[in-house]
Amino acid sequence: METYYLYTFESTHGAIYCHKLLREQMDAVMMPVLREISASCGMAVRVPAGDAVRSAELMLAQDEAEFALYRVENGHDVTRLDPHELANANNKTGVRNMSENYLGCNIPKLGFGLMRLPQKDGVIDVEQVKKMADHFMAKGFTYFDTAYVYGGGASELAAKEAIVERFPRESFQLADKLPVIDIKKEEDMEAFVQTSLERTGAGYFDFYLLHAMNASKVEICDKFNAWDFMVKLKERGIARHIGFSFHDKPEVLDDILTKHPELEFVQLQINYADWDSDNVQSRRCYEVAKKHNKPVTVMEPVKGGSLVTMTPAVRETFQAANPNASIASWAVRFVASLPGLITVLSGMSDLAQMEDNTSYMEHFVPLNDEEYKVIDKVVGLLRSTPTIPCTACKYCVDGCPMQINIPGIFAAYNTLLVYGNERGAKSSYKMATRDRGMASSCVHCLQCEAQCPQQINITERLHEIAGILEE
Repeated sequence: METYYLYTFESTHGAIYCHKLLREQMDAVMMPVLREISASCGMAVRVPAGDAVRSAELMLAQDEAEFALYRVENGHDVTRLDPHELANANNKTGVRNMSENYLGCNIPKLGFGLMRLPQKDGVIDVEQVKKMADHFMAKGFTYFDTAYVYGGGASELAAKEAIVERFPRESFQLADKLPVIDIKKEEDMEAFVQTSLERTGAGYFDFYLLHAMNASKVEICDKFNAWDFMVKLKERGIARHIGFSFHDKPEVLDDILTKHPELEFVQLQINYADWDSDNVQSRRCYEVAKKHNKPVTVMEPVKGGSLVTMTPAVRETFQAANPNASIASWAVRFVASLPGLITVLSGMSDLAQMEDNTSYMEHFVPLNDEEYKVIDKVVGLLRSTPTIPCTACKYCVDGCPMQINIPGIFAAYNTLLVYGNERGAKSSYKMATRDRGMASSCVHCLQCEAQCPQQINITERLHEIAGILEE
């Protein structure tokens, strides 16, 4: 039977308070106190083993609750624990206080993501990329990240011309990725690797990843034995370290790391907007990696640019706290302050962004308590921004005569409403309407509104969005 952790209280009120506190961030469940703990009646709160440390941290931060903490194994084997020791486990085990030799510990904590490289006349501006790489390396940074699919291979070719051919191979780290979604037969994997080696001219990859893993791609990896293929790449010297990038729920991440401990690291989407979000769940995914003692490479620290544009209210909040700090610096420093990182990838798309990021990361200082309070205030502002309350249930989609991707369009518009990111919103809108009807295609049949559980005035909002996001 599974191991779980149990909180008991002096009163039922304490149990209710604890349950309300914890259920917002984890799968906390109220249940009767076990007979092995007390013969009297009472309520307790149960949390999964993976959330034990986080739950202890949250409970100890509360003044109202008096509680005892137990670990329960095999259904009835009960051990009382000191919650302070459990909360401090972050400082004794796992990636928060890994040994000085943990994978990536000596790599500078700013990485150059090669997905959003500068463009000129519709192609990558390699000359500007060279200047960016020169500046990056001159400031002491060494980690570059590309992928087989970025730019249809153009990113890998740019990496060769701007980096591999211009710097000693041992002076930098290059990460690349296997396109799991495109695997149709086992032989495809070797072909993808050889193509990436040829495009980059790198000879080997310091970090090689299974790209964009989720539950469905786990099935692909199982079918084609991609796990063993990755291990063999390391044995052959083609990949010095193997891992995966991840986009799914923390439970899926936990399952992958439990079944495949041979994978050495994980790349996660982490930023302050997604830290406690119900969708991305950055915090919980990070804590799963920590539980498995896996170092983390961070992607999307500025959420695809959304945490750079921002609304006037957010910009004013940051500028009032530190008028000399860029808006982007708050987002990058937030994630760089986390323990156990290999590096933080920033998809810099011009030299000015590069110069800004290196200016505060060259002599990196973690966020202090006052700065975390500023971040918390900003997150509160983001969450209080009125948005279209679409839950993406998709009940509206099936009967739409124009095949409009209504949830996708609403998500794109919400990006504009929350972050003020018009460029990102228009890009997401194009993705949502690719091979589907546009917002302006709506014929006002109202079938969607009849199906919507949230009672959204869908046709009105589509008309509104068409006037803003369509070009």
